[in-house]
Amino acid sequence: MSKIRVAVIFGGVSSEHDVSLVSATNVIENIPRDKYEVMCIGITKKGRWLYYPGDISAIASGEWERDPDCISAVLSPDPLHGGFLMMENGEATVRKVDVVFPVLHGKNGEDGTIQGLLDLARIPYVGCGLLASASCMDKVHTHTVLDYNQIRTARWRMIGQRDLNRLDERCAQIGQELGYPVFVKPANCGSSIGINKATDPETLKDAVKIAFSHDNKVVIEEFIQGKELEVAVFGYDNPFASFVGEIEPCNDFYDYEAKYILGTSRLYIPARISADSEKEIRETAVAAYKALGCKGLSRVDFFLKEDGTVILNEINTMPGFTPISMYPKLMENLGMSYSYLIDKLLEQAMENADRTY
Repeated sequence: MSKIRVAVIFGGVSSEHDVSLVSATNVIENIPRDKYEVMCIGITKKGRWLYYPGDISAIASGEWERDPDCISAVLSPDPLHGGFLMMENGEATVRKVDVVFPVLHGKNGEDGTIQGLLDLARIPYVGCGLLASASCMDKVHTHTVLDYNQIRTARWRMIGQRDLNRLDERCAQIGQELGYPVFVKPANCGSSIGINKATDPETLKDAVKIAFSHDNKVVIEEFIQGKELEVAVFGYDNPFASFVGEIEPCNDFYDYEAKYILGTSRLYIPARISADSEKEIRETAVAAYKALGCKGLSRVDFFLKEDGTVILNEINTMPGFTPISMYPKLMENLGMSYSYLIDKLLEQAMENADRTY
């Protein structure tokens, strides 16, 4: 029986390029080789797509793209091709694939762009579809959908590019409405990149300018004092939530440095919370997953205030698969090993392809 050919796509034109390389390394190393044939497709920071046939250990460091055996590879949107066009010596050959695992974080990978391309090509892929990916990536859309579905989030405001010519006035207004401190975030960014805490009008303006360097839309949220909690959600028609994990950040908040560089934040699985809070958070995670149309997998992040109030922070449709990432740790706590989890993600992507296309 022939093996299933899976293409793992990594890298990307994104501020989270380097995180993707580490996640992809762990995914590739744990794909069961008795069942799958793995094809590695890397996207450089400049947007070049390359088939990489080399050593997996060279991916995380970025050395992979300097391998002389890399071949230009383009994902064809034509369903007849069913895979990649390999460009070599002025000629193109087709390399078909059965399923794609887009281990891409942030813009141009987790925001619906590659999902739309895979939909055109009618190739099954792991994770949420175009609309859910775009809605969860854009914090304005996430807040809007969750507010409509009466799922509690932090109070929030948006600043668009049209507001830049009256930034002083807008910041003063938001400060009065939300109070200080507040968190300032690019609307479309992940891994806590571009996020800053503002404590007065001046630091708010500075934080807004930093956020605008990552996106053309900025979200300001009220500060929530409480435990930082995360839940892994898995599935299609009947999704289920893991037990709740708790993060004790080593920094002021769980920023990029705390997540991926320092590695000294503490993780508690299960979280140190009451059974009632655990139940509410898991139920809310699944409700939000369904409301936003997620499928396959997502990580749902929460705050739990001292008075027991549950606040949904955000949904990540392609959570990290690094050695310290919470999603695989939470699933492992349920008894799903890394290899088993990846196998099931690929399986459900293929099983549900007929409904998608």
